[in-house]
Amino acid sequence: VQLQASGGGLVQAGGSLRLSCAASGRTVDSYNMGWFRQAPGKGREFVAAISWSDGTTDYADSVKGRFTIFRDNAKNTVYLQMNSLKPEDTAVYYCAAVRSPYGLTWSTSRYEYWGQGTLVTVSS
Repeated sequence: VQLQASGGGLVQAGGSLRLSCAASGRTVDSYNMGWFRQAPGKGREFVAAISWSDGTTDYADSVKGRFTIFRDNAKNTVYLQMNSLKPEDTAVYYCAAVRSPYGLTWSTSRYEYWGQGTLVTVSS
């Protein structure tokens, strides 16, 4: 599975951005998809995840109610709609794929494939 993330940029606090993650590969529908982020000097943290098969989602508490993960199966693309952005959301955002039997895990070690990351900067 190959993943290509895009959509990052600079936005003011309170603004919105939409990240995209295009997936390719024969067995992409055998994977669930997650978004993670890594702020400067910090570890990589879970943001959200979605099941390709039934659209079930999960979110970190820090983004619940502000971020929405959704997918377009026809385009093999997963999106992360980010609203009401805060300066603490500043990070490099990564999309990743995990085999479906692991569910919507928050564990980075379970994710087998990673995109290249896209930088989101939220100014105050």
